Amino acid sequence: MFHVKHSAPEDWQEGGFALYIHWPFCKAKCPYCDFNSHVRQRIDQDEWRRAYLAELDRAAAETGGRILRSVFFGGGTPSLMDPAVTGAILDRIARHWRLANDLEVTLEANPTSVEAARFTGYRQAGVNRVSLGLQALNDLDLRRLGRQHSAAEGLAALDLARSIFERTSCDLIYARQDQDLPAWEEELRSVLTRGPDHISLYQLTIEEGTAFARLFDAGKLAGLPDEDLAADMYELTAGICAEYGLHDYEVSNYAREGAESRHNLVYWRMGDYLGIGPGAHGRLTLDGIRYATSTHRSPELWLEAVRQGKGELPREVIPRASQAVEYMMMSMRLTEGMSLARYTALNGAPPKAMRELTESGMIRIENDRLAATPAGRLLLNRLVLELSGA
Repeated sequence: MFHVKHSAPEDWQEGGFALYIHWPFCKAKCPYCDFNSHVRQRIDQDEWRRAYLAELDRAAAETGGRILRSVFFGGGTPSLMDPAVTGAILDRIARHWRLANDLEVTLEANPTSVEAARFTGYRQAGVNRVSLGLQALNDLDLRRLGRQHSAAEGLAALDLARSIFERTSCDLIYARQDQDLPAWEEELRSVLTRGPDHISLYQLTIEEGTAFARLFDAGKLAGLPDEDLAADMYELTAGICAEYGLHDYEVSNYAREGAESRHNLVYWRMGDYLGIGPGAHGRLTLDGIRYATSTHRSPELWLEAVRQGKGELPREVIPRASQAVEYMMMSMRLTEGMSLARYTALNGAPPKAMRELTESGMIRIENDRLAATPAGRLLLNRLVLELSGA
């Protein structure tokens, strides 16, 4: 059993410290997905447990004194991981790091009935937040998206998750084929009435190298909404979520007060995070130098690297100018925006075009915070380019 220990009044640095565990396996590859996921007929759970524990031991040698804000099991489909493996990982983490009083431990799950039945095991292992990949609430679209669950299974899994875990999040994809505004509103409301305290809503995008990209290039992905309809769906979403008590704290994420994703906030606030597992990326500051970390994407190559003593590829130093760009790109996704003092310290100069963008209603500045307005968030990429002077 995993127990939180060691109180911590604040994080070791401004953005916080988190740990990401990547489970690379799925039952099937979704046609829209460009994540590092792999289908395997057999998975040796004991071998993977030993590999994760070895990498945690190695990482702790450099960062063991830090206060850990969150642990996130992502994938792939982490709900295919044996709960005993999850528990062993969390026990090893508790041995190595000081844990925040409000430690968030999230596991991504697919809502098939078989995986939902494992929820109790994950809760007993120490998971206190589950993120369900609902994606859609009609069976035709679920089949189009390559999902293996039905809409009924998805809603049943959401109800079950809420009865077991302290916090529950779910994902939906909008701007799907043949989807109109009333259908999106009905779908969104049907999820929100179930009471999740967090929801991630993503516009369907055609990612290079996916099955959807090949279909799109061949002219066989008909019925996608145009940009205006997609924008209408986005604007409608914030109002509906607000009715149910969820605020838009990030471009694609909505939460009740206090239920924001602590893990993702470490990313968006440019904290440090360890990435463990095939294809996992990280950011690590040691002796004042910030590094980008990465690993082999292939599960087999990663396992072999761990056997040889290190599952991580050579690190890359991130120059301060690049850190400034990264900080702006990530923090401007948040409703709270970015710290002008922090950006200026990294960049050596304040953001560009602040007066013009304020006068045009694209940004707001309050004390040390610079944030996008609702109008600015619709054009966030352009906004970041103008602020950075790129």
